[in-house]
Amino acid sequence: MKSAVTEISAAPSDVARQHFAAEFTFETDCWDVHDALCRGADFVLLDVRSPQMFAKGHVPGALNLPHGKIVRSKLAAWPDDTLFVTYCAGPHCNGAARGALRLAELGRPVKIMAGGITGWLDEGFELATDEACEP
Repeated sequence: MKSAVTEISAAPSDVARQHFAAEFTFETDCWDVHDALCRGADFVLLDVRSPQMFAKGHVPGALNLPHGKIVRSKLAAWPDDTLFVTYCAGPHCNGAARGALRLAELGRPVKIMAGGITGWLDEGFELATDEACEP
């Protein structure tokens, strides 16, 4: 008797490779963001939560730009090819995707940091609690 796992066959390897390779073009993880921040980030990390939530705790080095306020004028300080990485509270929150969508609609390269604040803390990384800073 087949389980719910094996009832539907896995995709052929070439299809699976394409699928999983594509995922990395849309997202990164907390560990890789932390490592890049320690080495000198080559992207802009955006916390897309409210300024109040940002002030309570955020990834060190992140800028606060709530997803509803992502507009062309707020991005003018960065070259058009700047990669933005968005995050929100965690897997239960769609703010990172909302922010990523707005950036993509403005023609900006973007990825999501999978896991958000929850993932960051799960990895054992610390949060900063300074005042919100908006770009």
